[in-house]
Amino acid sequence: MLDESLLDSPEGLAEADHRALLRGAAEAGARVRTAARHAAEAGVGNLKPDGRPRAVLIAGPGAAATQTADLLGTLAGAGSPVTRLAPTGVAPAAGALRWELPGWAGSVDLLLIATPDGTEPGLSLLSEQAYRRGLTVVAVAPSGTPLAEEAGGNHGLFVPMATAPYDHDEPLAASAPGVLWALLTPLLALLDRTGLLSAPPEALEKVADRLDSVAERCGPAVATYSNAAKTLAAELADSLPVVWTEGVSAGPAGRRFAAALAELSGTPAVVAELPEALAAHSALLAGPLAAGADPDDFFRDRVEEAPALHARVVLLRDRPLGGLTAAPAARELALTHDTPISELEPEEGGELETLAELIAVTDFAAVYLALASAPR
Repeated sequence: MLDESLLDSPEGLAEADHRALLRGAAEAGARVRTAARHAAEAGVGNLKPDGRPRAVLIAGPGAAATQTADLLGTLAGAGSPVTRLAPTGVAPAAGALRWELPGWAGSVDLLLIATPDGTEPGLSLLSEQAYRRGLTVVAVAPSGTPLAEEAGGNHGLFVPMATAPYDHDEPLAASAPGVLWALLTPLLALLDRTGLLSAPPEALEKVADRLDSVAERCGPAVATYSNAAKTLAAELADSLPVVWTEGVSAGPAGRRFAAALAELSGTPAVVAELPEALAAHSALLAGPLAAGADPDDFFRDRVEEAPALHARVVLLRDRPLGGLTAAPAARELALTHDTPISELEPEEGGELETLAELIAVTDFAAVYLALASAPR
């Protein structure tokens, strides 16, 4: 059950936030600036590639690497395929994970390694394998780790991950806001130099400014009634989030939101892109998860029994209402099945800015839901 009173208690939220998730969300803009500075100091801005790589391979553990690959692949488009190398192993532990290069990978390809850990032997072995096969290797990881030593030698380019002191107080959540921006920002700067996407220093500064703006509007001191993230968290309490996205860059934001809900608050969610989502989830909304699908509700003991779980649509959009849109059909489908709907649309700006806003607001919402629904 969600403790709504906690949402409007900044002191209570801070006390419940043992993993510094709110602090990570609030300092996302600062993390982008630090990561961009680290990339510049590592020499990313001085790189003069001969041309675009044939393919970009991304390796790393957990949700952060998966989401980084998803975002970079979406932003790069068809320029060069971006593929995540999924690890194998018997457990999700640093020493148990292994990565393998595909057989076709060679000197015209680029390997990106992104990890908030850096102690994974499998990533050091992957870096060595890539060096032997002629791939260009770029790694983002904490300084002083085995991977930093491996990738920072003659084998490739190493960029120190932008960390904060509180990152070491508790094990880092893979979906923590600070982790994503610390890994993603240097790789955006790198792929800008290769011409795969547009992320010059001024664009990254605008991303940091947009993240700061969201932190001001969605921070713990802002009351729920005027705080989009707290409002969304309250709306998602005791519901199954059905996340629908519209617009190219909204897709990765929606998939990250679903992953963050699962990892941080234990809330399952389903996600799909419009317009295909309307067909994919119409049966779900017409079934027992619809708000009106509780025939025994009249006889239910409202004190002793938990409320029935019902769907709530969350519509994330990155395009203006005036364009070609499936949003009206989405609203009609939801309301036809008595399913409530929440909508988020960023303010105008560049693609990176609007994407950053969608990620930031949903990050705050996932954290608020996690803190206010945690057992005490």
